[in-house]
Amino acid sequence: MITAAIIVFAIAAVGGLILAAHVLRGKFAPWALSLLHALLGAVGLILLIVALVQGSTSQPVLTGFILLLIAALGGFFLVSFHARKRLPPKAVVVVHATIAVIGFLTLLSVVL
Repeated sequence: MITAAIIVFAIAAVGGLILAAHVLRGKFAPWALSLLHALLGAVGLILLIVALVQGSTSQPVLTGFILLLIAALGGFFLVSFHARKRLPPKAVVVVHATIAVIGFLTLLSVVL
């Protein structure tokens, strides 16, 4: 289950890099890619919830989950800007990405 979540988050991260590149260049990110990124993130979180509920996980899995959940909340904040047709602050994009990467690496440490 953890491996599947890591794969899903890795794919979401590729989309996230593209989205961040748009915003950091002062352009709006494509809605379709934003939705796919969010969907993949949600699937990854659901997979982690299932693993956590089953009880066969370690502390780093819980830590990674919490960090990725915080990143997801930041993602909702970023979407609120897009919905209002405003570019989000670049600092928020960087913080969102940083927290997500730390959460992802924390999960990855479990399987490596």
